[in-house]
Amino acid sequence: MNEQTKYEIESLVTNNTCVLFMKGNPKHPQCGFSSNTVKILNEIIGEDFAYCNVLEDQNIREGIKEYGNWPTIPQLYINKELVGGNDIVTEMYNSGELQTMLGKPVPERKPATITITDKAKENILSGIQDIGSNVLMLSIDSQFNTRFSIEEPKGYELTSEIDEIKIYMDIGTAKRADGIEIDWVEDLQGAGLVIKNPNEPKPVNQISNKELQKGIEEGIYAHIFDVRGEQEFLGNSIPGSKRLDKSNMQEIESLSKDTPIVFVCNVGNTSQGACEFYRKKGYTNVNNLVGGVSAWLNS
Repeated sequence: MNEQTKYEIESLVTNNTCVLFMKGNPKHPQCGFSSNTVKILNEIIGEDFAYCNVLEDQNIREGIKEYGNWPTIPQLYINKELVGGNDIVTEMYNSGELQTMLGKPVPERKPATITITDKAKENILSGIQDIGSNVLMLSIDSQFNTRFSIEEPKGYELTSEIDEIKIYMDIGTAKRADGIEIDWVEDLQGAGLVIKNPNEPKPVNQISNKELQKGIEEGIYAHIFDVRGEQEFLGNSIPGSKRLDKSNMQEIESLSKDTPIVFVCNVGNTSQGACEFYRKKGYTNVNNLVGGVSAWLNS
């Protein structure tokens, strides 16, 4: 490792309380291990951590392995100390050690209460009868993306037992899974498990022009964000709205999660995507203008 590379690595480690050397960036990780580590950090401290995309600099990619005498990527440093890679970060997250290092409360290790219908039980038991030493694993991430998998247990999981069925999960999933109902549904689209999760943020509200106008007049909708490009926004926009650029995204991050927020676009499709993005980030009063600015101008 040359001196310039060593200096760059030391600067990142020294000048940041928490820094992740990863493949890709937190918005777009480029390997599964980096993605999982980012999800854990996002859950504990949000986006309040530095990162270095080692794919952009071959010298740092190889140098960081020598610097900490650690052979793989990602690598997490907290308070100038090498924590480790994805496996160690995941284990420390489940034990509560990582939360302590980051100055956050240690979560309660409490198994989730889960309800499973008889039809779902029948199909689950059929699917796991030949899995050997593997187990049924449930994962619900911070954006409430949910999946079942068959995996080798790591030893730190919490387990929920429903009659003959044992479901394994990490500590974050256990909190988000508490109270879920698992059913088996057969329709024209096929058959499969369906999960109702009372902890998931409520669906996006679809509001009309009249509802938006009334909300503006009553001071309810004081935060309206237009997801269109700059030229379209300058050409015509809803009075009081702001274009969803970087600074206004930071404004949304500063708002309380129950603040009424409205997203608009030309016809209401792109804005629906923005609504879903913030709904999954935990915002509970997200609203989409049906028909978008086009409908507003023609009303």
